[in-house]
Amino acid sequence: MKPFLSHPFDDDKLREECGVFGVIGVSDAANFVALGLHALQHRGQEAGGIVSYAPETGFNSARRFGYVRDNFTKASLMETLPGSLAIGHVRYSTSGSKAQTAIRDVQPFFGEFSMGGSAIAHNGNITNAEALRKELIERGSIFQSNSDSECIIHLMARSIQKNIPERMKDALRRVEGAFSIVAMTRTKLIGVRDPLGVRPLVLGQVAGGWVLSSETCALDIMGAEFIREIEPGEMVVITEEGVESYHPFEKARPRFCIFEHVYFSRPDSILGGRSVYETRRAIGAELAKEAPVDADLVCPVPDSGTPAAIGFSQESGIPYAMGIIRNQYMGRTFIEPTEQIRNMGVRLKLNVNRALIRGKRVILVDDSVVRGTTSRKIKEMILDAGAKEVHFRIASPPTSWPCFYGVDTPQREKLLAASMTEEEMRAHLEIDSLRFISLDGLYRAVGESGGRNADCPQYCDACFSGEYPVAPSDMIAKGFDLKAAE
Repeated sequence: MKPFLSHPFDDDKLREECGVFGVIGVSDAANFVALGLHALQHRGQEAGGIVSYAPETGFNSARRFGYVRDNFTKASLMETLPGSLAIGHVRYSTSGSKAQTAIRDVQPFFGEFSMGGSAIAHNGNITNAEALRKELIERGSIFQSNSDSECIIHLMARSIQKNIPERMKDALRRVEGAFSIVAMTRTKLIGVRDPLGVRPLVLGQVAGGWVLSSETCALDIMGAEFIREIEPGEMVVITEEGVESYHPFEKARPRFCIFEHVYFSRPDSILGGRSVYETRRAIGAELAKEAPVDADLVCPVPDSGTPAAIGFSQESGIPYAMGIIRNQYMGRTFIEPTEQIRNMGVRLKLNVNRALIRGKRVILVDDSVVRGTTSRKIKEMILDAGAKEVHFRIASPPTSWPCFYGVDTPQREKLLAASMTEEEMRAHLEIDSLRFISLDGLYRAVGESGGRNADCPQYCDACFSGEYPVAPSDMIAKGFDLKAAE
């Protein structure tokens, strides 16, 4: 098949690279997984996979490029995935062969051990994967993919423990970085979060069975009941009889990714007992307090800027308006057929409501500025439509540092905020004003009334602060200057 090419609008966004989902104890479990993956499509649109187990057929697997809706809704495919136990994965690539993803890099991964098979789906990023991979290859392991996640399978294979959950504990104790994992054996569904709890994972119930999911929105699509979040450092082993909980790792202070609140998670999900939508609205309100400006309209950059724009409008009293309209039929990736189409850039996805914008002083609310390329294009569109002034308000602090915990971040030198002050960025974008929410303001908006605890940050905010809760060992070995972040 032809490779998927990233749309220029999405190239200027940080992308969460995975969503994971698993079900046990329901007939046709793979169909439930397909529904869950469809709800998690925003977390990964490059490829997806499902593994199921049925006693009559054993383990069954299907991995495909593209959207869930284009692959896992076909009866002919789903009939090959029977059983009451299944897991699935949707992905972007943050490690492995980024230039051209191979089908072998698509999860879930499967391994056959002496006590039976096991499949694993991983959300996050292993920061010592290259060192582990080198060690494992030197000891005789043969890797089938370029993914960091495959290290877990090989570490499990070398464990001397007598069952798969114990082997997984052994393997994960050697892993650094971020991981939320959904795995399966012939009779068990397993969920694990790393000790810092960087990435989300939740537990639910449906139709007498159990569900593990990256987000609560995927439970809603099938009418599942949200039970609780998997705790940082917790492993749950689920059979049709119930859930057993273990804490196999050394206890650590949680550092959940704060950008999940800003952008990654769907607004209809619940994180830490808080509505993501309400948190984003609160971010916009806090931003209006910190960075007021006289204007006629508050307009979101759709769709991720919408809740923050509503909050900004409510707090400032400036009318909210849909000044930019998104083409809902575009999709987040597409094949660009000609140079002429490619040069249309962001206009293929976004269009300005000219009658509304003409002659107005416009505040544009967006979730982030990464490279700044999209912000420039949107500014040009707004001015072309006759806007009198253009002011940007950004619902996250300046993104100055790359993420090594499962987010597709450009190299630091390509991050606009890494080399420019806020005023320099404003001049570079050629807009009337530019303001970002402060890091303290962001913390207040997500429920930390005292702001950020500088001595003990409550979240992972490394992309803003440069304070990495887990040293990125592989990147340091390649010359990444961690001290520059101090």
